[in-house]
Amino acid sequence: MKRTLKIFLMAICLVAFMAPAHADNDKPIQVKELPAKAQTILSQHFKNQKVALATIEVGLLEKNYDVVLNNGTKVEFDKNGNVTEVECKQEAVPTALIPKAINTYLQQTYPEYKVRKYEMKRNEYEVELNNGLEITFNKDFQVIDID
Repeated sequence: MKRTLKIFLMAICLVAFMAPAHADNDKPIQVKELPAKAQTILSQHFKNQKVALATIEVGLLEKNYDVVLNNGTKVEFDKNGNVTEVECKQEAVPTALIPKAINTYLQQTYPEYKVRKYEMKRNEYEVELNNGLEITFNKDFQVIDID
């Protein structure tokens, strides 16, 4: 039992020491190095904007891509090129990037406001409107929090 506990504690320590070595390791890349799906999304939904910076972040278990456009818009993609977050400084987030059920709710409930930020998390979605209101939806697109 003591030996198992020692091995377990050593494994925890090893992971704890390795994690900082992989944190904050953004590496600049060319747009052509983004996944094809991410390149398509950028060309379809942000065609009038140029990419100011594209980076890749490789962690222990995942890979993410961050793109900053010349108008300040930030787009994050997962390893497959799926959008995980969009934050627009000057314009609204393209409605095509937001799930249809969320768009329908927003059009019915807040038709006068635009989405400035959209984020997809593990089991929920969050949108921030241009009036500062933050609305969180669960994986079934039901509102679970308004802040």
